[in-house]
Amino acid sequence: MGVLDRFRLEGRVALVTGGNRGLGREMAQALAEAGADVALTSQVASRAEEAAAAIAQTTGRQVRGYACQITEAEQVTATVARVVQELGRLDILVNNAGINLRGAIETLDPTAFRRVMEVNVTGVWLMCRAAGPHLKASGRGRVINVGSILSVVALPERTPYASSKGAVLQLTRALALEWAPHRITVNAILPGPFATEMNRALLEDPEAYARFVAQIPLGRWGHLEEIRGVVVFLASDAASFITGAGIPIDGGWTAR
Repeated sequence: MGVLDRFRLEGRVALVTGGNRGLGREMAQALAEAGADVALTSQVASRAEEAAAAIAQTTGRQVRGYACQITEAEQVTATVARVVQELGRLDILVNNAGINLRGAIETLDPTAFRRVMEVNVTGVWLMCRAAGPHLKASGRGRVINVGSILSVVALPERTPYASSKGAVLQLTRALALEWAPHRITVNAILPGPFATEMNRALLEDPEAYARFVAQIPLGRWGHLEEIRGVVVFLASDAASFITGAGIPIDGGWTAR
């Protein structure tokens, strides 16, 4: 097998949460372009179905969209079951869906903190739990959790988000050890600043934008398509001996 062949994903099925927009949409597109059939979720069925149809049209792969509240255990279990029923199997799980609520700790309601933790941590845990039996049956299962540079460094007024993304990285490490005997790799991508909907407030504030750019050795924010290579790599046979890792894609921010 040639080295480039090890990146191909034909015969595999991937599930991407929050795959209708932003980095999730880019990763779903990339996995389909690499040969996988793809399921993606959104909170709203029409948005998931619209994104799925667009990806299917450009890649020729089977792509399905599903509505799923990832914090609801019954919905998560039902969604994973539908993916397996309709696409035949599940080999790759990308836990991308997440939220960010910013603010000084004194100004945030405890409900806001709990909400971020519920979506960003409990949602990932529930998805992994539901997908586990199918990933074990695959024989080469892949879990790719989307953390953040705030999994390993911090910023002020980010206590909910930084806490949740630190937990995602530790969940990744613990599950990598737990599932290693089943030949499942579990890794995390740690994005830095990307021009996503979540970061619109920063993008529209010239002073905040300039402060962020000053922290990035490459001197710019990430382009959405720059997430594609790392997700295909981690999903493929090319990364078969990598597990428990957190891989920054941040223009050098965390190398400072």
